[in-house]
Amino acid sequence: MHIQFPLYQHQTLTVLIDDSQSFLDSIVFRLQSPLGTKVFHDPHAAIQWLRQAHSRSDNDELPIHVGYDEHTLSFERRTVAVDIDQIYRRVMNPERFLFPSVLVIDYAMPEMDGVAFCQALQDLPCKKILFTGQADEKIAISAFNRGLIDRYIKKNDPDALEHLENGIRDLRKAYFTDLSRTLKDLLARHSYAFLSDPVIGELVQQLCIRYGFVEYYLFPNPTGILFFDIDGKATLMVLETGDGLQSQFEAAQDNGAPFELLTALRDLRLVPFFFDSGGMYAETIAHDWMSYCLPAQVAHANQHYYWALFDLPPRFLPGLIYSYADFLRDQTNGMTA
Repeated sequence: MHIQFPLYQHQTLTVLIDDSQSFLDSIVFRLQSPLGTKVFHDPHAAIQWLRQAHSRSDNDELPIHVGYDEHTLSFERRTVAVDIDQIYRRVMNPERFLFPSVLVIDYAMPEMDGVAFCQALQDLPCKKILFTGQADEKIAISAFNRGLIDRYIKKNDPDALEHLENGIRDLRKAYFTDLSRTLKDLLARHSYAFLSDPVIGELVQQLCIRYGFVEYYLFPNPTGILFFDIDGKATLMVLETGDGLQSQFEAAQDNGAPFELLTALRDLRLVPFFFDSGGMYAETIAHDWMSYCLPAQVAHANQHYYWALFDLPPRFLPGLIYSYADFLRDQTNGMTA
């Protein structure tokens, strides 16, 4: 089952390598999106730094635990649990934004050409964009076919900057998707089938654009996606199936919920987030049940999903989030590594 979007994704460093410092300064200045960057005009120094960055990074540690039946070690009896504490540790850690996931490399460098540079780092998982002149196009195609680069952009293309920004965004997503790929079958079997649905994948991308979300994480209870905007504001997308809302209806009915709530749940018109009562309706919130529910939006995917966006209550977070805005400000002030 093909995974359509990563289990989690956040902003990372884009590393640019070019022997011309003025060209590097120009590119960084002209990029429209808020982007963390690191530049090198010495390819050998870049290689050394990138290897050190990857050796000390824990970015490939997914916030997911896989358990096994201790007697059979059966695939069918494996369990999958998203580690919410690890998610929170990650969003409080400035180091996540310092990880280099996409490299932009000039081809025509005197000390080492761009293809040789990429070949020297082909064992690293970071994605690579080769910046070429017109005469280098055949070389770039050959490097692409050999798997040394993931994309190439011609410097003299009038839309080169737009292609570069789109390439960085797409390849960052591809990097995190690659990290997620090994768990796709397990997750599809354990309440996260929406990860393989292209409609939900497109919806997540649209929400990121519409609301300015710059990072997100798979969330376990309630099942959904936890988003953060550039200032670190947390928004939880609760994703329910028809069966899930039926379970909510039955629990609410057993606990004497108001008629209006029961009708709305039965008719699939509301998505609840009963965060003060363990996830299901309880009599203790009867007086204020409407503040725990939002109108259901419907995604017509492989199966119908009912979703809503909730502000995550501050008490869910163990401390202050180190936001991407914090990182960009610290980088501007020379306070990042």
